[in-house]
Amino acid sequence: MIKEFKEFIMRGNVLDMAVGVILGAALKSIVDSLTKNLINPIISLFVGQVDLSGIALTIPGTKAVFKIGNFLNDVINFLIIAFVVFLIVKGFNKLRDMGKKTEEEEEAQVVETKEEVYLKEIRDLLANKEK
Repeated sequence: MIKEFKEFIMRGNVLDMAVGVILGAALKSIVDSLTKNLINPIISLFVGQVDLSGIALTIPGTKAVFKIGNFLNDVINFLIIAFVVFLIVKGFNKLRDMGKKTEEEEEAQVVETKEEVYLKEIRDLLANKEK
């Protein structure tokens, strides 16, 4: 069981995932700061509050408090993180596709069409007949 666990941990995918989680946590702190220090003040121009977490809906006669501001902060954070991840994936795919195009172009140059193969066979047969 320990051997299987060691093999599992040493796989490249697990290490890549661990790096992704660590970088994601770091990205979250940056996005939280961006939301708190830049985006919330812009929104406050329209809402009137700098700290969106203060926006809440309280139902009279109950202790129920809906913290709408916290939800808005989380939605903004999510959208920013999703957009950054989208840009990273898009850039990675673009780099990967650039490599594929060159490989496909090389293969296209090397691969002969059926017509070329048939013509070469005919040429070789005619050359053998003349000898």
